[in-house]
Amino acid sequence: MSSLSTHVLDAVHGAPAAGVTVTLFDWAGTELASGSTDADGRIGALAEVAAGDYRLRFDTGGYFTAQGVDAFYPEVTIAFAVTGERHYHVPLLLSPFAYSTYRGS
Repeated sequence: MSSLSTHVLDAVHGAPAAGVTVTLFDWAGTELASGSTDADGRIGALAEVAAGDYRLRFDTGGYFTAQGVDAFYPEVTIAFAVTGERHYHVPLLLSPFAYSTYRGS
């Protein structure tokens, strides 16, 4: 099994994005885990996952609505593959009209 974590950064404020709800799904769409980012924008131990394909859904609309900011993306979904036993970290850099991600460490 592999561990999974995430980190959300608000590029507009140059700060962690606290309070973002993140949900993990398997490829069939079954919800496996859910959590909310802490004050540092992190969920350090979202789930343990086996090899396979997964999706992380970030409730970006809820995050920006809570800040009174109009945003284009109501959610961001990142599909990724777990291929071996290791730690998987999936960061999200977020703004109201753009986002980026990468395989973290």
